[in-house]
Amino acid sequence: MNLWQATLEALESLSANKLRTGLTMLGIVIGVGAVIAMLAVGRGAQDTITGSISGLGSNLLFVFGGNMTEEVRIEQPLTKADAEALADPFQAPSVEAVAPTIQSSRMITYGGEQTTTQITGITPEYFQVRNYGLLEGEFINEGHQLGRASVVVLGPEVADKLFGRRDGITGETVRIQGQPFRVLGVLEPKGGSSFGSQDNIALVPFSTAQARLIQRSRDRVDMILVQAASAEIVPQAAEEISQVLRARHRTELGADDFTIFTQQDFVATAQTITNVLTIFLGGVAAISLLVGGIGIMNIMLVSVTERTREIGLRKAIGARKRDILIQFLTESSLLSLFGGLIGIGLGWLIAFIVGRIAERSGTPFYPAVGLDAILLATIFSTAVGLFFGLYPANRAANLEPVEALRYE
Repeated sequence: MNLWQATLEALESLSANKLRTGLTMLGIVIGVGAVIAMLAVGRGAQDTITGSISGLGSNLLFVFGGNMTEEVRIEQPLTKADAEALADPFQAPSVEAVAPTIQSSRMITYGGEQTTTQITGITPEYFQVRNYGLLEGEFINEGHQLGRASVVVLGPEVADKLFGRRDGITGETVRIQGQPFRVLGVLEPKGGSSFGSQDNIALVPFSTAQARLIQRSRDRVDMILVQAASAEIVPQAAEEISQVLRARHRTELGADDFTIFTQQDFVATAQTITNVLTIFLGGVAAISLLVGGIGIMNIMLVSVTERTREIGLRKAIGARKRDILIQFLTESSLLSLFGGLIGIGLGWLIAFIVGRIAERSGTPFYPAVGLDAILLATIFSTAVGLFFGLYPANRAANLEPVEALRYE
């Protein structure tokens, strides 16, 4: 018996019991659909997170106080003087711009509306380093910084919560911790990042925040943002930053009391997390494939029992053990293959619906069905059919012709 003949006979046998065949395939359909959908959701989450981080710029470095990889006591916190030293082109020639920041959560109100948001004290270089744009208004400038001006640039999410709109609010007065601040402008939306939502923020001059909102001792800063001259020299910039801070803090090599992260570090970390999440989701969904495979084995065992006389007759007129084995393996493989193909369509449909729901809710999330996921699901579903069809097929092939013909 050749493969083509076995396939035709398998199709004829499956079509003779359409309802049972459909119910048997249902387990595989659900399993494959779940795997495809979960992998698409995981990949979409990865693309959204890493894209958001990469959107900050490939030449951005983050400098934090404290060593996050080793147990090193913080001898000296980061200060504004450290930031000024890093901005010195003679000490760090690979550095393009430096922006120290201090930040804390504070209540901001307007009329009867209020919200708690992250207040960040910044210098004018912050907008260049973070590559921000404005929907309206102007950026904080050196005059605001020197005069400790009571001005604020709002993130679009804060503007929505307080005003219900993002335009026509420049010049309005909001209150931060009860103190009046004039709205200078509204930032363009950026979405989420490693540090939470970049849209739920309010930016004030560094000097104003330090004096009136976020008190810090000894000119201390929470983080220093550094922009390298280009993406290619980020490692060189990181080394120059380390040398400057080691000299200023008088620390030895290997005992740094600061930590430097680059965009690539955050992207790699996010990819690792989302990869683990995707594998976990795919593994959970694959359990339903296992259940579907057990269903195929049960139905094939029933089929062997029902067709015992047929098997005996085939063997009596010359069918070999190999022919019977191929016939039943072909049936189980076709069951899982057809179920897998339908499941791919179901998985794509689920991913599409999830993407549409996310789009309607304003979330920048787009599930992506990859060719590798489709091939993996198809191959795996066929393998499930072969594996779980092997025992029933072998049982049918080992039936003795005389015993099979006498079976009632």
